[in-house]
Amino acid sequence: MQARERLPAKGERILSLRGVTKRFGAVSALTDIELDIHAGEVVALVGDNGAGKSTLVKVLAGVHQPTAGSIEYMGRPVTLDSPAKALEMGIATVFQDLALCENLDVVANLFLGHELSPWRLDEVQMEVRAWTLLKELAARIPSVREPIASLSGGQRQTVAIARSLLLDPRIIMLDEPTAALGVAQTAEVLNLIERVRDRGLGVIIISHNMEDVRAVADRIVVLRLGRNNGVFTPETSNQDLVAAITGATENSVSRRQGRLAAEAGGTTA
Repeated sequence: MQARERLPAKGERILSLRGVTKRFGAVSALTDIELDIHAGEVVALVGDNGAGKSTLVKVLAGVHQPTAGSIEYMGRPVTLDSPAKALEMGIATVFQDLALCENLDVVANLFLGHELSPWRLDEVQMEVRAWTLLKELAARIPSVREPIASLSGGQRQTVAIARSLLLDPRIIMLDEPTAALGVAQTAEVLNLIERVRDRGLGVIIISHNMEDVRAVADRIVVLRLGRNNGVFTPETSNQDLVAAITGATENSVSRRQGRLAAEAGGTTA
């Protein structure tokens, strides 16, 4: 395995995509995508179903190879031709299904396939490392010997994220990290994302929940029909975000805001 890249300084550009295009036969899933990811920031990828979000993440994860365009990592051109290559370079992905083994405990899931000793499992050292990492993340896990099946959705997401951090990545991508979670579990995962950002990593999240996006994202990148359709801040109005995502300036959000503005004007008159 090649030596891992140095830890980038906060704000330094880690990843840069220029003109990335992905075609599946006659279908163009991505067209001329431009994207930059910096150390210590959370970038949210948002868009309607079929906008190209999952395809873009799979390109960055090495699952799909782009048809055209270039990718730079730490200032150098790279080819992400396999998931192993992406992991080796420091790009980790937590997909929505989490890929956890429910019959195994937290320690076993964290180190599955990456045991500390190739010939003999060092259970004590693995348990110590697991506790150390989970404490650094302020994770609410009752015990590292607890089976995954007994954990909540938020705790399972925490274990999946912690597992990716054991590989010492520079970028972590999270696919719908708060999907199907309750209010308390969602808050737990959002707090965890902030702590991962504070460790100096670049974080990419895919989410349909605009409130979650606003809570943690530093930038919001909108994809529409496989193309870039704007970069926004968390302070951007719902009307502008909905318009960028759907391509329609007239929608329920804009109509409601118009009614509220009209009512306010009538009250002050």
